[in-house]
Amino acid sequence: MHVRRFVVRITQFIIVYSVGLASLLVLKYVLALSDYVVPDISLILETAKKVIADYIPAVFSTLSVTVLGQIISIILAFSVGIAGRKSSWLGSFIRVTACNIQAYPIVALAPIIFILLGDGFLSRLLIASMICYFPLLLSVLGVMAAPVRDIEHFYQATGRMTWQLEVKIRAFENLSKLTTVISGSATLAMAGTIVAEFIAANAGIGYSIRTALYQSDLAKIFVALFLIGIIISVYQGLLESIGIWIIRKTSTESPPHAQQ
Repeated sequence: MHVRRFVVRITQFIIVYSVGLASLLVLKYVLALSDYVVPDISLILETAKKVIADYIPAVFSTLSVTVLGQIISIILAFSVGIAGRKSSWLGSFIRVTACNIQAYPIVALAPIIFILLGDGFLSRLLIASMICYFPLLLSVLGVMAAPVRDIEHFYQATGRMTWQLEVKIRAFENLSKLTTVISGSATLAMAGTIVAEFIAANAGIGYSIRTALYQSDLAKIFVALFLIGIIISVYQGLLESIGIWIIRKTSTESPPHAQQ
């Protein structure tokens, strides 16, 4: 079942990629565009043979930053979401602060980040985390700020409610939503890493795309996009499999509030 999920994801990406590439090739032949503008399929395949050995390590470098950035953003989103779940002044202040920080476009903040941290690993990691973090935060806040009244009322009436139990109840009752959001945030983390690499980094597939753009080599960009799509499809399939496993495991166990 898990293998089938990976195969389906990769197949879906290949279909989308093929349709997009075919559309460009049709446009090329209809408008009689040169290979310099839109490369022929034979040129793309030839370019792939030349650069694949360099691009595979680059895309895995990007993936490593993506995974770490997503982990950091998940930790931050849950920390802020739990702290800001209350409708108190402090909770409102935390939510407003988190939203205001996100209001600044990453393109405007990126030069400051690169000046302070350089163009290495930390800059890529920070930008990936920032882009991935806000959608996660909104989802976590939505879950943590919504009471599960039927269950929570009993523990509040009996004086057994604690903030830890409250968080456990709300997370358990919305586990499917949380796992779906975490899986979907993988694309944002990957996009954030590639943006950071494209702007000013010295490694990763985004840096390779920037180099190809300066060389006006669209064939290299097509190869890079193909590898990015394959790797993110596999990564998302892995996250979905882990999410399904967690949901099945928790469904066979007693809910956290039943253990109190």
